[in-house]
Amino acid sequence: MILGLAAVVGANALTAEPAIKDKVKLCATCHGKNGVPINKTTPVIWGQNEGYLYLQLRDFQSGTRRNEQMGPIAAELSKDEMHALAAHFAKLKWPDLQQPGAPPDVAKEATQANGSVGCTGCHLKHYQGDGTTARLAGQWREYLETTMKNFRDGTRGNNPGMTNLMKATSTDQIEALAQYLAGLKIESYLRKGR
Repeated sequence: MILGLAAVVGANALTAEPAIKDKVKLCATCHGKNGVPINKTTPVIWGQNEGYLYLQLRDFQSGTRRNEQMGPIAAELSKDEMHALAAHFAKLKWPDLQQPGAPPDVAKEATQANGSVGCTGCHLKHYQGDGTTARLAGQWREYLETTMKNFRDGTRGNNPGMTNLMKATSTDQIEALAQYLAGLKIESYLRKGR
């Protein structure tokens, strides 16, 4: 039954793909034509996990996740279009934002923070996420830091578990995590299947 449902959703997404070309162009306005967003507080969506992208569009549409730009855009999307957009962007290659790796003291603090809140429990060993969990490795540092702080203060409310975890994380730890995660390059690990 689940396999059959996945096939139907996949077929619907493929059928909708030609119809979403204009919507893909609209996404590129902020998220970048080459996958590099024009603003460092706008997330990379090229190569992001498909299930995660779909859930974020759904949450923007319902108002569970709020954003002045994304709310009105998502409000106009059908469920099939959201699936098609998520599938489209998930197939693209994650861009290299050319962010430096974290210095050893920052990496140590980030590792300690991960030990406290357990980031890799959901986002996996190399912070690549999976399915409905976001990839964090290589994302803009500014976006990561802002997002973690928004979870902590309740500005972003579409994941209560993240809110609880970020409330248990200090500002210094959030800043260290953001810098560390931004500098991670995981493609070589993924290619080797580690």
